[in-house]
Amino acid sequence: MKNHSTNSCRNAETPETSKDSDVCPICEGREWILKIKDGVEIAVPCKCREKAVMSRRLRFADIPEAFRGMDLRSFRMDVYRKQESKKMVSDACKIIKTYLDDFESQKERGMGLYIWSRTKGSGKTRIAAGIANELMKRYTVKFAVSLTILQEIKNTWRRDAAGSESQLLDALSTTDILIIDDFGVEAPAAWINDKMYQIINERYINKKVTIFTSNDPLDKISYDDRITNRIKERTYQIAFPEESVRDHIAERMQEEIIEKMITSGNIK
Repeated sequence: MKNHSTNSCRNAETPETSKDSDVCPICEGREWILKIKDGVEIAVPCKCREKAVMSRRLRFADIPEAFRGMDLRSFRMDVYRKQESKKMVSDACKIIKTYLDDFESQKERGMGLYIWSRTKGSGKTRIAAGIANELMKRYTVKFAVSLTILQEIKNTWRRDAAGSESQLLDALSTTDILIIDDFGVEAPAAWINDKMYQIINERYINKKVTIFTSNDPLDKISYDDRITNRIKERTYQIAFPEESVRDHIAERMQEEIIEKMITSGNIK
């Protein structure tokens, strides 16, 4: 089971309500300052506002720490060793780039992505995190592992829960872009089907973009047709290589570190 972050859903308050610890000395944390224009007092954004908004978006997005600096340019295709994998991931990245270049139009239609490969470690989460980091510059993004969503729903049923189930579901249903990682790995159960349907249907109705990664093609997912039909209608399905690159990435990083040490003279 993948659990990149313990806070994938617990961090689901509206991002604008979060507070930064560093207070700007100019606006004293208000992010707006008053100026006189043509004899009228108006509020204008402080220079700290853009950074503060981005900080809140990053905190709300809850992208796994290992992938926070990743974007599409840093997504490495050279770690795939099979020729068919290189071709497949190259084609997939071209489709994703085209999708992002045309995102305004895709967003209006509520079109997302369904990225799948039966092989664990094939790069699905890495590319999804890269997409999240790209879109977070302009939109509110939420990244959550499927199993963590379900666990956090169950946590709201406890007496000492910090928030209610409806608050959690509302946050997941209304965020501009929701990325659900490892969709479909959860064992089928009636309550799981109902909660996922509630989230996906609400997003479907309101044309909210949802991006999925999964270990299965959509027609093999255990959810009922109400869910899969909505996903099919509102996503482009993209197959990723059936090749794990986790070990390849680790090897390549180690080689690069050693090469830098040799170049810098630390190893003779």
